[in-house]
Amino acid sequence: MHKTNSLEDYRPIVGDDVIKKVVKKAKKLKNKHIVCISSTHTGGGVAEMLNAMIPIFNDLGIPFGWRILHGTNNFFEITKSIHNALQGEKFNFNENKKELYYKTNERFSKFTHLNHDLIIVHDPQPLPIIDFYKKDQPWIFRIHPDFSTPDKNTYRYLKKYIDKYDQVIVSKKEFIKKDLRPPQSIIYPAIDPLSFKNMELTKKQRIKELEKKGIKKTKVMISQISRFDKWKGFPGLIKAFEKARKEIDAQLVLCGSYASDDPEGAQIYSKIVDLVKKSKYKKDIQIVFGDRELFVNALQAESDIVIQNSKKEGFGLTVAEALFKRTPVIATRVGGISLQIKHGKNGYLVKSGDNSELTRYIIKLVKDKNLRETMGNFGRQYIIDNFIITRLMLDWMELFIDYLTFPKNIGYLSNRIISKINGEKKKN
Repeated sequence: MHKTNSLEDYRPIVGDDVIKKVVKKAKKLKNKHIVCISSTHTGGGVAEMLNAMIPIFNDLGIPFGWRILHGTNNFFEITKSIHNALQGEKFNFNENKKELYYKTNERFSKFTHLNHDLIIVHDPQPLPIIDFYKKDQPWIFRIHPDFSTPDKNTYRYLKKYIDKYDQVIVSKKEFIKKDLRPPQSIIYPAIDPLSFKNMELTKKQRIKELEKKGIKKTKVMISQISRFDKWKGFPGLIKAFEKARKEIDAQLVLCGSYASDDPEGAQIYSKIVDLVKKSKYKKDIQIVFGDRELFVNALQAESDIVIQNSKKEGFGLTVAEALFKRTPVIATRVGGISLQIKHGKNGYLVKSGDNSELTRYIIKLVKDKNLRETMGNFGRQYIIDNFIITRLMLDWMELFIDYLTFPKNIGYLSNRIISKINGEKKKN
């Protein structure tokens, strides 16, 4: 279940000026029909952002739709492999797999009518759908994973579809691909501060949520909240905690989930369970499912330290979520994580795979409560200033205005990088 909030509800958090800007930009897009296509309505950052934004866009007079791609388990196994391949893993993308991938999109197009003014396609799952429509409007491809060093064969195949789009949106400057035909822009993801996952909970509510999962906070609590995914670095975190545990007294909570379009999640979960069973400190390590947003909220808020030990990451919104709750974060310097953490200010950035560095910062923060509090306060304000859903809406509307309020030939040539993190507009 998702909360539906009005724009006015965000005023106490983001202030009057931001609300005025959103309303002003929305007036330029009145009655412009826009639609998003993605592969799941729940689980993962894409679904969370769309669930927050789309009702508000509609309230502002912008008819905004959302279509969910239908596919079989075999289809989603292929698209999960595509996701991994974009992040550098080898993938045997043979002709049979390509045919299933393509034909699933063709079938979906048969009962998905797109007569909108602008169409946004999220991630590789529905990418080829552009082939099955007469293109009378701008099409934007929004890709969230880090595809800076993809499997070459997979990327070559996908590129022929990406090149048919009018604009590509990525999450970080380093993700821009020089060989793509469409102009590329950067739009940073953002969190919804009023969702069940991020809304303010009382101490009593937080404790109650943790107890439902059998978690009792008896000492300094460290957690990682992410999908059960091979890229999230759970094994390395367990090793780092074991080393730190020799010097400090703390407990570790591994909270995971997997999206409906991710068939690998159960396998990864089983491997993590096996590692914990073999650990010398297994009594201090708990594995739980983050299947309830209020529980994830409580865990992030009650944790003294949150870890994000990813090997690859498109952006990593769990970092922003924890920081918003005044919890310092130790995370790898990958993807968009480095945009959210100011090293030494609201947490620490470590090299991916460097368990000794991760161990060192765990020990440092466990031993220094005052430092944790200082970092937590800085972290909350930093997220409010840069990674809240209203800022994301403003970035998207700026792009929509380019395409829908100017002549098409001008809009299609737009090549701005939208980046609000430093308050400047940069040219690509």
